[in-house]
Amino acid sequence: MSAGVEMAVSLRGLTAHVEHGPSGSTLRTVPPKDNGGDGTSFSPTDLLGASLASCALTTMALLAAREGLTFGDATARVVKHMVGPPRRVGELTLELRMPPAVPAGQRSRLEEIARGCPVARSLHPDVQVPMTFLWPD
Repeated sequence: MSAGVEMAVSLRGLTAHVEHGPSGSTLRTVPPKDNGGDGTSFSPTDLLGASLASCALTTMALLAAREGLTFGDATARVVKHMVGPPRRVGELTLELRMPPAVPAGQRSRLEEIARGCPVARSLHPDVQVPMTFLWPD
Protein backbone atom coordinates (compact mmCIF):
# COMPACT_ATOMS: atom_id res chain seq x y z
CA MET A 1 0.00 0.00 0.00
CA SER A 2 1.28 3.49 -0.82
CA ALA A 3 2.05 6.14 1.78
CA GLY A 4 -1.15 7.99 0.89
CA VAL A 5 -1.94 11.48 -0.34
CA GLU A 6 -3.25 13.99 2.16
CA MET A 7 -5.94 16.46 1.19
CA ALA A 8 -7.68 19.03 3.38
CA VAL A 9 -11.27 20.19 3.07
CA SER A 10 -12.88 23.16 4.80
CA LEU A 11 -16.56 24.00 4.52
CA ARG A 12 -17.88 27.58 4.50
CA GLY A 13 -21.63 27.59 4.11
CA LEU A 14 -22.27 25.11 1.29
CA THR A 15 -18.91 25.67 -0.39
CA ALA A 16 -16.14 23.17 0.24
CA HIS A 17 -12.58 24.34 -0.33
CA VAL A 18 -10.27 21.44 -1.16
CA GLU A 19 -6.48 21.58 -0.96
CA HIS A 20 -4.15 18.95 -2.38
CA GLY A 21 -1.45 18.52 0.27
CA PRO A 22 1.56 17.66 -1.90
CA SER A 23 1.07 20.44 -4.46
CA GLY A 24 -1.00 23.06 -2.67
CA SER A 25 -3.45 23.13 -5.60
CA THR A 26 -6.98 24.10 -4.63
CA LEU A 27 -10.50 23.77 -5.95
CA ARG A 28 -13.97 24.29 -4.61
CA THR A 29 -17.18 22.34 -4.77
CA VAL A 30 -20.79 23.38 -4.27
CA PRO A 31 -23.99 21.37 -4.32
CA PRO A 32 -25.83 21.31 -7.66
CA LYS A 33 -29.01 23.35 -8.10
CA ASP A 34 -31.18 20.22 -8.02
CA ASN A 35 -29.85 19.44 -4.52
CA GLY A 36 -30.07 22.83 -2.82
CA GLY A 37 -26.87 24.44 -4.08
CA ASP A 38 -26.25 27.21 -6.57
CA GLY A 39 -24.39 25.11 -9.14
CA THR A 40 -21.60 27.67 -9.55
CA SER A 41 -18.82 25.08 -9.52
CA PHE A 42 -18.21 21.37 -9.62
CA SER A 43 -20.23 19.32 -7.17
CA PRO A 44 -18.50 16.44 -5.37
CA THR A 45 -20.24 13.97 -7.68
CA ASP A 46 -19.20 16.04 -10.73
CA LEU A 47 -15.61 15.51 -9.62
CA LEU A 48 -16.22 11.77 -9.67
CA GLY A 49 -17.10 11.97 -13.37
CA ALA A 50 -14.17 14.26 -14.12
CA SER A 51 -11.88 11.91 -12.20
CA LEU A 52 -13.05 8.94 -14.23
CA ALA A 53 -12.53 10.71 -17.57
CA SER A 54 -9.09 12.07 -16.67
CA CYS A 55 -8.04 8.70 -15.23
CA ALA A 56 -9.09 6.81 -18.37
CA LEU A 57 -7.18 9.20 -20.66
CA THR A 58 -4.11 9.43 -18.43
CA THR A 59 -3.90 5.66 -17.94
CA MET A 60 -3.90 5.14 -21.73
CA ALA A 61 -1.22 7.81 -22.21
CA LEU A 62 0.96 6.30 -19.46
CA LEU A 63 0.71 2.83 -21.00
CA ALA A 64 1.56 4.21 -24.43
CA ALA A 65 4.60 6.03 -23.03
CA ARG A 66 5.83 2.94 -21.13
CA GLU A 67 5.47 0.72 -24.17
CA GLY A 68 6.87 3.22 -26.67
CA LEU A 69 3.55 3.59 -28.51
CA THR A 70 2.45 6.70 -30.32
CA PHE A 71 -0.47 8.31 -28.54
CA GLY A 72 -0.92 12.08 -28.82
CA ASP A 73 -3.67 14.38 -27.59
CA ALA A 74 -7.11 13.05 -26.67
CA THR A 75 -10.28 14.48 -25.12
CA ALA A 76 -13.19 13.11 -23.17
CA ARG A 77 -16.76 14.16 -22.49
CA VAL A 78 -18.48 12.74 -19.44
CA VAL A 79 -22.16 12.98 -18.50
CA LYS A 80 -23.20 12.20 -14.94
CA HIS A 81 -26.66 10.80 -14.22
CA MET A 82 -27.99 10.79 -10.66
CA VAL A 83 -30.49 8.22 -9.39
CA GLY A 84 -32.21 7.54 -6.11
CA PRO A 85 -33.38 7.27 -3.53
CA PRO A 86 -30.96 7.22 -1.97
CA ARG A 87 -29.35 9.93 -4.09
CA ARG A 88 -26.20 8.63 -5.78
CA VAL A 89 -24.38 8.53 -9.11
CA GLY A 90 -26.10 5.90 -11.25
CA GLU A 91 -24.23 6.34 -14.52
CA LEU A 92 -21.15 8.05 -15.89
CA THR A 93 -21.27 8.05 -19.68
CA LEU A 94 -17.90 8.67 -21.33
CA GLU A 95 -17.15 9.61 -24.91
CA LEU A 96 -13.42 9.56 -25.60
CA ARG A 97 -12.07 11.20 -28.76
CA MET A 98 -8.88 9.38 -29.51
CA PRO A 99 -5.74 10.64 -31.24
CA PRO A 100 -5.21 9.76 -34.90
CA ALA A 101 -1.65 8.45 -34.59
CA VAL A 102 -2.55 5.26 -32.69
CA PRO A 103 -2.15 2.18 -34.92
CA ALA A 104 -5.37 0.18 -35.32
CA GLY A 105 -3.70 -2.88 -33.79
CA GLN A 106 -3.11 -1.07 -30.48
CA ARG A 107 -6.57 0.42 -30.05
CA SER A 108 -8.33 -2.46 -28.31
CA ARG A 109 -5.52 -2.75 -25.73
CA LEU A 110 -5.77 0.97 -24.96
CA GLU A 111 -9.56 0.71 -24.63
CA GLU A 112 -9.14 -2.18 -22.19
CA ILE A 113 -6.68 -0.13 -20.14
CA ALA A 114 -9.10 2.83 -20.02
CA ARG A 115 -11.99 0.63 -18.88
CA GLY A 116 -9.81 -0.74 -16.08
CA CYS A 117 -8.29 2.52 -14.88
CA PRO A 118 -7.97 2.93 -11.09
CA VAL A 119 -11.03 5.19 -10.78
CA ALA A 120 -13.19 2.79 -12.83
CA ARG A 121 -12.05 -0.09 -10.63
CA SER A 122 -12.91 1.94 -7.51
CA LEU A 123 -16.53 2.56 -8.45
CA HIS A 124 -19.35 0.51 -6.96
CA PRO A 125 -20.56 -2.16 -9.42
CA ASP A 126 -24.03 -0.54 -9.49
CA VAL A 127 -22.58 2.54 -11.24
CA GLN A 128 -22.94 2.06 -14.99
CA VAL A 129 -19.91 3.24 -16.98
CA PRO A 130 -20.54 3.05 -20.73
CA MET A 131 -17.45 4.19 -22.65
CA THR A 132 -17.45 5.06 -26.33
CA PHE A 133 -14.11 5.42 -28.10
CA LEU A 134 -14.15 7.65 -31.18
CA TRP A 135 -11.15 6.82 -33.35
CA PRO A 136 -10.44 9.00 -36.39
CA ASP A 137 -10.59 7.22 -39.75
